[in-house]
Amino acid sequence: MFKNSIFKLATVTAVTLVAGLALTTQAEAQKRVKWKMQSAFGGTLPHLGTSGVRFAKNVSRLSGNKFQIKFFEPGALVPALECFDAASKGSVDSCWTTPGYHTGKYPALAFFTAVPFGPSFGEFVAWKRFGGGDKLRAEIYAKHGLVAFDNFCIGPETSGWFKKKINSLAELKGLKMRFFGLGAKVMQKVGVSTQLLAGADIYPALERGVIDATEFSMPDIDIKLGFYQIAKNNYYPGWHQQVSCSEILMNKAKFDALPDTYKAMIEMAAGESITNTYAATEANNPRAMGEMKSKYGVTNHRWEDDVLKKLEQAWLEVVEEESAKDALFKKVADSYFNFRKEYKKWGDAQYLKATYQ
Repeated sequence: MFKNSIFKLATVTAVTLVAGLALTTQAEAQKRVKWKMQSAFGGTLPHLGTSGVRFAKNVSRLSGNKFQIKFFEPGALVPALECFDAASKGSVDSCWTTPGYHTGKYPALAFFTAVPFGPSFGEFVAWKRFGGGDKLRAEIYAKHGLVAFDNFCIGPETSGWFKKKINSLAELKGLKMRFFGLGAKVMQKVGVSTQLLAGADIYPALERGVIDATEFSMPDIDIKLGFYQIAKNNYYPGWHQQVSCSEILMNKAKFDALPDTYKAMIEMAAGESITNTYAATEANNPRAMGEMKSKYGVTNHRWEDDVLKKLEQAWLEVVEEESAKDALFKKVADSYFNFRKEYKKWGDAQYLKATYQ
């Protein structure tokens, strides 16, 4: 009799607990939350911006419109390249941006977007998620009250739009060029004067002669920005960005205050965006590349192998120099290169060699 009473009490307690948890989860899910998300990319810019619009819609769908993230165009709330401070201070809840735009704070952050002469998508994401890359990024952001998830990755970019054909590295010396991330340091080594501009600012700078040349992204994106109207020579491969991953950067206190279900929605919607965006860029670039040639008279060039080798050597020199003067840069670089060294055993055994390694 006593055992039966204990059993009944335990059963009632368990049922009550489950019901209570269900009600708690349901109540959390019903909580209405509105966030502001400043984007570094225009909402109609293929892949970079459209992925942010899609992400916000997906979160809204998942939450039954209870969790709404409003996408703001570049500059609507803060300048496109200044999301780091805005999210850190909480003046915006989140930013659809890229670590490579925060290198004025920490040069090492560029590693988390793209690395010159780096790996393809699989190896890069493997380092970030399972080789320590994302952990290092989290440690840096935690100092500023920030948290981030990768939000999209895109395929290889092109390495520059030039008004004239470039016959040798020597012809790059003295050029003023918009360039991104770690690749900009390589270009500086070969005599190029670089500056970082947001996407919307590039065309007018190129048109007015503020810059002589530019790189930004890939055919399906660059065609939208109209660089071909001024510069007819587009160079491949994108040695500086074989894969590029960006992030949704959030104010940590505001993220921590979310119900767990909403946190999961952000993480899952961002994860879906990674594969969707990468596949879309790979699917659309062949068409865009051909269209630029046939419709707009663009000449597509491939750098000679000896030029690529010299650029790679310049990159290795950059790593050595930056590591010597910046302990954090060295820490991130060591993590990255150690992972690549270990991965090489698998990569060499399993993958076909590309034309240029």
